[in-house]
Amino acid sequence: MNKTVKEKIILGVDPGTSIMGYGVIMVQGNKLTLLQFGVIHLSKYSGHELKLKKIFERITSVLEEFHPDEVALEAPFFGKNIQSMLKLGRAQGVAMAAALAREIPIFEYAPKKVKQSVTGNGNASKEQVAKMLQTLLNFKEAPKLLDATDALAVAVCHHFQGGDTGPKNKSWKSFISDNPGRVKGV
Repeated sequence: MNKTVKEKIILGVDPGTSIMGYGVIMVQGNKLTLLQFGVIHLSKYSGHELKLKKIFERITSVLEEFHPDEVALEAPFFGKNIQSMLKLGRAQGVAMAAALAREIPIFEYAPKKVKQSVTGNGNASKEQVAKMLQTLLNFKEAPKLLDATDALAVAVCHHFQGGDTGPKNKSWKSFISDNPGRVKGV
């Protein structure tokens, strides 16, 4: 009997305000195939609003081209510069909005979790991550801008994690209906 293996397409995004990386993989069983990866150059745009518009447009075009089943994003890490954090959060939010507008499930992973998942070391360098991805996805040269391989790493991490980043309930109503014994009447 011939079993068909379901395929899943995952878009990984490494948010940024100067350069944003993206990577698209296809998963068939345990086989990973690289579909596309690259960067969105944003430093040439003057205002932050224009950068956000370009992020939305480019992520939307990738979504329309590849029709991913899921989107995985690298969560912003806590930094000392609050303004940078706010801008990075906005960039991530715009990428999320593009996926949400198409009702594509979104998952977030901490940078250390991504590195740990791909290389086995949560403190791996960007170069180590890129090298491991070259092996896993069978591509020859790493790009000059490692934001692209960082985005691929987020997609691969999502696959390795099985898409499980925590509770499946998206609302209190669904939580209550799924867990009647855990809710006590008031």
